[in-house]
Amino acid sequence: MSDKTLIKSKLLAAYRFPLTAYQEMYAALKNRLATWLFQLRGPQTGVIVLVQRRVFILPTRQGLVFAAVLVLMLIGSVNYNLSLGFVLTFLLVAMGINAMIYTFRNLADLRLSAARAQSVFAGETAQFAVCIDNPGQTARYSVGLTHDKKESTFVDVPAQRMTVASIGIPALRRGLLRPGRLTLFTRYPLGLYHGWAYLELDMQCIVYPRPAPRGLPLPPAESDTGLGTQRGQGQDDFAGLRQYHPGDSPRHIAWKAAARDQGLLTKQFSGRADTELWLDWRQLPPYTDVEEKLSRMTRWVLDAHALGASFGLRMPGRTVVLGSGDIQRERCLEALALFENPHQNDPSHDQPA
Repeated sequence: MSDKTLIKSKLLAAYRFPLTAYQEMYAALKNRLATWLFQLRGPQTGVIVLVQRRVFILPTRQGLVFAAVLVLMLIGSVNYNLSLGFVLTFLLVAMGINAMIYTFRNLADLRLSAARAQSVFAGETAQFAVCIDNPGQTARYSVGLTHDKKESTFVDVPAQRMTVASIGIPALRRGLLRPGRLTLFTRYPLGLYHGWAYLELDMQCIVYPRPAPRGLPLPPAESDTGLGTQRGQGQDDFAGLRQYHPGDSPRHIAWKAAARDQGLLTKQFSGRADTELWLDWRQLPPYTDVEEKLSRMTRWVLDAHALGASFGLRMPGRTVVLGSGDIQRERCLEALALFENPHQNDPSHDQPA
């Protein structure tokens, strides 16, 4: 490397450090100003009421063009002493002021709360729902909800009614997905003004690992009693009733007995007893990537649930006891979604790597 190149690189490095420091200072100042101006307090629980200080309003591009046209009309009316020009100009000015008031009132005093988000698999789109309650006597029209200003959902909220607005957010990784800051906005009635309010509700969605492709064989199964003709949940001859346990298949519930006010009972059959599947982390190849292991175990859980088998889950730091049905499926998938790799812990992410 020549002396000229070395000196040039040193000068660039000397100028780059102050520039980076100034950028960091500007970003910190901008965040602090936005927090103070827009009342950003992080995730909030309960109901958020859009009081006056939470609603902001600015003219849109159409609004600015409208204002410029009004100025030209006023100048022309003054120059040519046009009485009708004055009348039309001030009439349009009054209409613009009324539009600003209606835009603000379309959001003011709305009550917002979070609805429960359904769990999804990685690679799917999580739907976050916001309940919009209108306690006033006037309906609210064309109220939009957006996350990234690229896709928006619009709803109308009747007077003294509640409407649910949903926004989709891609679930790229397993774990807990939070929507972050959402924006509720409107341009009603004329599109001359843009009114908006920021909200960050305390809601989250569990993202399950992406399941491996179909065809992955299940681990070897074991009989729950060791005998092939014990009384259990087989599929041969009816052998009696027992008390219902959470997770029992709805097909085995004695609905006629429930109709006679005898409570929930589960039918028992003699013959082949249910098989028990232990989905064990150690049954996978030891050098497989952590996410690949979770993907395969997710496929095992889905296949075991589809077979109606009794299955449990063993993984480092967590064991899900044997069970069956939809509740067991949700327990196992949640355990896989929230699994933390003990060898790679990054606290800066909500979702485990």
